[in-house]
Amino acid sequence: MPETNMISELLVERLNYCIYVVLLLIGLWAMLAKRNLIKKLIGMSIFQTAIILFYVSIAVKDEATIPIYLPEHDPHGNHAELPDDAEVSESGKVQHRPVILDREAAKKYSNPLPHVLMLTAIVVGVATLGLALALCQRIYRGYGTIEEDVLLDKLERVDERASISPIEKRRQNARRKRSRQKAKAKSITQSVSRSSSKESKTTGKSSSSKPKPKRKPVAKGKKPVNKPSEKSKPESVKSKK
Repeated sequence: MPETNMISELLVERLNYCIYVVLLLIGLWAMLAKRNLIKKLIGMSIFQTAIILFYVSIAVKDEATIPIYLPEHDPHGNHAELPDDAEVSESGKVQHRPVILDREAAKKYSNPLPHVLMLTAIVVGVATLGLALALCQRIYRGYGTIEEDVLLDKLERVDERASISPIEKRRQNARRKRSRQKAKAKSITQSVSRSSSKESKTTGKSSSSKPKPKRKPVAKGKKPVNKPSEKSKPESVKSKK
């Protein structure tokens, strides 16, 4: 039976506290486990909201009034008691004697301190969230990402570059210049070789494609007469010439 009573108190009477604890765990998990900065900020806002609700619920009292004292109560207890003949004023109003505020009377008032503190916490939380969002935007513009792992890698590279001595920087710059010059020379040689190969191909095509001599058309019924070449002429003709 006592176990059932404890469970009923937790689930029914203290259900709001269980909800606040769950919200706290969700916000803490988002802040620690997530790598995205925006998700971390969402977890932080959930965490702050759970804390505010927790403190506000602590200050709640059943059948309690606002913390404005009634006229018959004297919270400090230092007012002088009125004499018996001064209870009725000239206007006919009865003036009550102030009563010292004891513990039983104080229980009828709600405590304003948690509410005031939580109002301050709300203002601070909104300002913190706005500043964090502005920083996230600036980080995204500077590094192109808001993922924590990528940002850490880039920051390590920047630190390594900053920690290099000026002599080493000069050596690196000289190496880069040499590599660029080599790349330019390679590109120039490749372009020259390509142009020469194209020219050789064009010249080979032009030499192979010389026009062949055309033969004159022969009329029908006539046989083509082959002219004797100089080689086929007799030696006597050559000697006369």
